[in-house]
Amino acid sequence: MDGFALDTLTQGLQRVLDLRQQQHALTASNLANAETPGFRAKFVDFERALSDALEPGAAPDAGTSEIRELAPNPWSADGNSVLPEREQARLQENALMYRAVAQGLSKRLALLKFAANDGR
Repeated sequence: MDGFALDTLTQGLQRVLDLRQQQHALTASNLANAETPGFRAKFVDFERALSDALEPGAAPDAGTSEIRELAPNPWSADGNSVLPEREQARLQENALMYRAVAQGLSKRLALLKFAANDGR
């Protein structure tokens, strides 16, 4: 691997962390608005955002997160699409993924530091 590939991977991991932070904020907002009539739950479409960011020739800030809104269920009396159970599960999954990527990025940076110090 050359230096560019290492840098690209590190930037990609940082981008994933940014998206995970954004998802956390959206989920917190969804939960806070669980009783707000007409509120639509929002989430980051990770697959779309990351595929956009990985497109050949994409700018460094490409892959601007794709935020999607969930339509309310037909039986929702007030038009609110927040399901607290789904949001709690999303929050737990997102926290787990954030920790995993953060650990990966930390190890990546430690490896780069080791290489920059000629193996010391």
